[in-house]
Amino acid sequence: MTRVRFLRADGSLAAEAEGRPGQRLLELAQALGLPLEGTCEGAMACSTCHVIVAPADFARLPPASPHEEDMLDFTPHVAPTSRLSCQILLAEELDRLEVRLPPAHANMQGR
Repeated sequence: MTRVRFLRADGSLAAEAEGRPGQRLLELAQALGLPLEGTCEGAMACSTCHVIVAPADFARLPPASPHEEDMLDFTPHVAPTSRLSCQILLAEELDRLEVRLPPAHANMQGR
Protein backbone atom coordinates (compact mmCIF):
# COMPACT_ATOMS: atom_id res chain seq x y z
CA MET A 1 0.00 0.00 0.00
CA THR A 2 1.03 3.59 -0.59
CA ARG A 3 0.21 6.19 2.04
CA VAL A 4 -0.73 9.60 0.64
CA ARG A 5 -1.30 12.93 2.40
CA PHE A 6 -3.50 15.44 0.60
CA LEU A 7 -3.11 19.03 1.72
CA ARG A 8 -5.39 21.97 0.98
CA ALA A 9 -3.93 25.01 -0.76
CA ASP A 10 -3.32 26.64 2.64
CA GLY A 11 -1.24 23.64 3.78
CA SER A 12 -3.84 22.19 6.16
CA LEU A 13 -4.59 18.48 6.00
CA ALA A 14 -7.45 17.58 3.65
CA ALA A 15 -7.14 13.77 3.90
CA GLU A 16 -4.79 10.86 4.44
CA ALA A 17 -5.34 7.52 2.79
CA GLU A 18 -3.71 4.37 1.52
CA GLY A 19 -3.86 3.42 -2.13
CA ARG A 20 -2.98 0.20 -3.83
CA PRO A 21 -0.02 -0.19 -6.18
CA GLY A 22 -1.01 0.67 -9.75
CA GLN A 23 -3.94 2.85 -8.66
CA ARG A 24 -4.00 6.34 -10.12
CA LEU A 25 -3.60 9.11 -7.57
CA LEU A 26 -6.69 10.72 -9.13
CA GLU A 27 -8.82 7.66 -8.29
CA LEU A 28 -7.73 7.75 -4.66
CA ALA A 29 -8.48 11.48 -4.39
CA GLN A 30 -11.92 11.04 -5.95
CA ALA A 31 -12.74 8.17 -3.57
CA LEU A 32 -12.02 10.59 -0.72
CA GLY A 33 -14.33 13.21 -2.21
CA LEU A 34 -11.53 15.67 -2.95
CA PRO A 35 -12.20 18.29 -5.65
CA LEU A 36 -10.16 16.71 -8.44
CA GLU A 37 -12.48 16.13 -11.37
CA GLY A 38 -10.43 14.30 -13.95
CA THR A 39 -12.99 15.34 -16.56
CA CYS A 40 -11.08 13.65 -19.41
CA GLU A 41 -10.73 10.40 -17.41
CA GLY A 42 -6.96 10.30 -17.72
CA ALA A 43 -6.69 11.06 -21.44
CA MET A 44 -4.66 14.23 -20.70
CA ALA A 45 -7.20 16.41 -22.50
CA CYS A 46 -7.79 18.65 -19.47
CA SER A 47 -6.01 19.66 -16.29
CA THR A 48 -8.83 19.29 -13.76
CA CYS A 49 -6.77 16.80 -11.75
CA HIS A 50 -3.79 19.09 -11.23
CA VAL A 51 -1.88 18.67 -7.96
CA ILE A 52 1.32 20.15 -6.58
CA VAL A 53 3.70 17.46 -5.36
CA ALA A 54 5.87 18.14 -2.31
CA PRO A 55 9.36 19.04 -3.54
CA ALA A 56 10.95 16.15 -1.62
CA ASP A 57 8.57 13.70 -3.32
CA PHE A 58 8.68 15.18 -6.82
CA ALA A 59 12.05 13.55 -7.61
CA ARG A 60 10.65 10.13 -6.68
CA LEU A 61 8.08 10.31 -9.48
CA PRO A 62 8.78 9.17 -13.02
CA PRO A 63 9.21 12.23 -15.24
CA ALA A 64 6.16 13.79 -16.84
CA SER A 65 5.62 13.02 -20.50
CA PRO A 66 5.90 15.87 -23.00
CA HIS A 67 2.11 15.73 -23.44
CA GLU A 68 1.57 16.12 -19.67
CA GLU A 69 4.00 19.04 -19.60
CA ASP A 70 2.06 20.67 -22.46
CA MET A 71 -1.22 20.31 -20.52
CA LEU A 72 0.38 21.84 -17.44
CA ASP A 73 1.36 24.88 -19.53
CA PHE A 74 -2.36 25.76 -19.69
CA THR A 75 -3.09 25.02 -16.04
CA PRO A 76 -3.91 27.78 -13.55
CA HIS A 77 -1.75 27.96 -10.41
CA VAL A 78 0.95 25.73 -11.89
CA ALA A 79 4.11 25.31 -9.79
CA PRO A 80 7.54 23.80 -10.48
CA THR A 81 6.38 20.51 -8.94
CA SER A 82 2.93 20.39 -10.58
CA ARG A 83 1.66 17.13 -12.03
CA LEU A 84 -1.61 15.69 -13.31
CA SER A 85 -2.83 13.22 -10.71
CA CYS A 86 -4.23 10.97 -13.46
CA GLN A 87 -0.63 10.34 -14.55
CA ILE A 88 0.72 9.35 -11.12
CA LEU A 89 0.51 5.63 -10.49
CA LEU A 90 0.90 4.66 -6.86
CA ALA A 91 3.74 2.31 -6.01
CA GLU A 92 5.50 1.14 -2.86
CA GLU A 93 8.46 3.41 -3.60
CA LEU A 94 6.07 6.39 -3.42
CA ASP A 95 4.96 5.59 0.15
CA ARG A 96 4.30 8.73 2.20
CA LEU A 97 3.63 10.81 -0.92
CA GLU A 98 2.42 14.33 -0.14
CA VAL A 99 0.45 16.46 -2.58
CA ARG A 100 -1.24 19.84 -2.28
CA LEU A 101 -4.43 20.87 -4.01
CA PRO A 102 -4.05 24.09 -6.00
CA PRO A 103 -5.85 27.21 -4.73
CA ALA A 104 -8.53 26.98 -7.42
CA HIS A 105 -9.96 24.24 -9.58
CA ALA A 106 -11.38 24.54 -13.07
CA ASN A 107 -14.81 22.92 -13.16
CA MET A 108 -15.10 21.56 -16.68
CA GLN A 109 -18.29 19.61 -15.96
CA GLY A 110 -20.37 22.71 -15.25
CA ARG A 111 -21.72 21.51 -11.93
